[in-house]
Amino acid sequence: MASTESTKPGVQLTKTSPDSKQSEPWKRHIIRQLKYRDKAQKLVFQDVIQSYVNLLEHCAQSALITQGLLSPPRPFSSSENLPSLETAIGELAYKVVELQQEIKIKDTFLEKQHARLYDTQNRLMAVELEKGRLKSDVKMMTDSNLLLKSEYDTLRERCQHLDEVYRKEKLHGSDVLEDMIHLKEQAAARMNHRNERRLRARQADLHKEPEVAASENLNSDKVPQSVSLPSSPLLHRNDSREDLESIKLRAFRSASVTSPRILGSIRGLFEKKRRGNSVSSLGEDLCTPLGVCLVARVPTKVIHAVDAHELGINAVRFSPSSNMLATGSTDRVIKLWDISSGMLHYRGTLDGSNEGITSIEFDSTGSRILAGSYDNSALIWRLDDSVPKFTLTGHSRKVTAARFKCNLRQVVTGSGDRTVKIWDLQRAACIQTIEVLSYCSDVVCSEYYIISGHFDRKIRFWDSRAASCTQEVPLQGRVTSLDISPNHRELLSCSRDESLQLVDLRMSNTRKVFRWLQMWK
Repeated sequence: MASTESTKPGVQLTKTSPDSKQSEPWKRHIIRQLKYRDKAQKLVFQDVIQSYVNLLEHCAQSALITQGLLSPPRPFSSSENLPSLETAIGELAYKVVELQQEIKIKDTFLEKQHARLYDTQNRLMAVELEKGRLKSDVKMMTDSNLLLKSEYDTLRERCQHLDEVYRKEKLHGSDVLEDMIHLKEQAAARMNHRNERRLRARQADLHKEPEVAASENLNSDKVPQSVSLPSSPLLHRNDSREDLESIKLRAFRSASVTSPRILGSIRGLFEKKRRGNSVSSLGEDLCTPLGVCLVARVPTKVIHAVDAHELGINAVRFSPSSNMLATGSTDRVIKLWDISSGMLHYRGTLDGSNEGITSIEFDSTGSRILAGSYDNSALIWRLDDSVPKFTLTGHSRKVTAARFKCNLRQVVTGSGDRTVKIWDLQRAACIQTIEVLSYCSDVVCSEYYIISGHFDRKIRFWDSRAASCTQEVPLQGRVTSLDISPNHRELLSCSRDESLQLVDLRMSNTRKVFRWLQMWK
């Protein structure tokens, strides 16, 4: 190849004018492709061409040598230099040997390249076979995935249908329960109305008795001596009037802790005693007491005031022995106070929380403090150390309540993220998470159960061994706090319907309701 400008016969590279460049872009593309191919082919065959040229030169030299050997010998001339001729012949022979060695090396390299090509072809065939097998596997897997997807879609539709049915049944059940509660409230209101009417009637009879007794005394004075007087219960009775007045005085002294219905029942008892009825009828006339606050007053006198925190106080808790008070505030610290003679004396500060304190809890020994925080964690301190011993993290929203379990080796926390978590203090790790359906405001613990209060107006009982809800107690307002008696027999709940409910955990959750009544003058 003498020149790089000509590529193939019949192809002529010519320059075109700018107008032709704009009008015929496909010609420029063809020219560029031809130039690129010419350059690539030149690079590929350049070594072969060079070897071919060298081989032609050697062949020409060999032909000259052969021709010189076959030509008739010329007469020896003294002018020719025999040593120079021998040197030239030796160099040519050495070059021939070198060329033969290079040819052998090239042949060896070519054989190796053929062997590699053969191996590559074999591997390519194996890869093609593997590709075909993988394609068949992909097809089978795609078919099975489509089948599974269809089954999953069917199950999902069925689950959505069942979920909708469950939601409707749950709403229906809540409506039925609300209707039952409403009916019971109406029945209780009617009974209260009847009891109040009886009370008013008995009070009226009680006010009329002195007048009737006085009129009977006047009539008895006018009766002749021969006429026998009827036996009056006010004159012939074992209890004297002084005893009756003392009994009434004791009854009215207990009015601050007794409902009006009990007072009415006591008055009815006195009335029946005066009329001669037996004491055995007392149980029939006494009405069931309801816990109603008669008088609610805001304290008017401060016994002792202390500037405890820089910001608002969110939690206050007495120690089990009631000789110490702990206060938690939005300023991220807990302060301890000794109580002596009704006075508070500063004892120390527990810090380490990144946000404000939401709840405080002493353990039964009074040596540790558990607190919930706005930074989605719960912290445990020892009273003799101001640095937290444990920090329990895992909630996604603030911890609203934290309680020790009965064994003191575990902690239960409730959070605004609608979960209740159980923590093992030996490992400082969460061992169980209970998913709830509403914002958890407070939790309390018994031996095997966890009781939680929620903003959906329900108290839930959880079996900590199975993490299952065993019972739900509906209320009329959002549950804000819970507390359980030391013997774990009674549960007190506070809700935003202006009532306290005392639940007896032994008698099928029998409840007593304490409501605030506005007293008007």
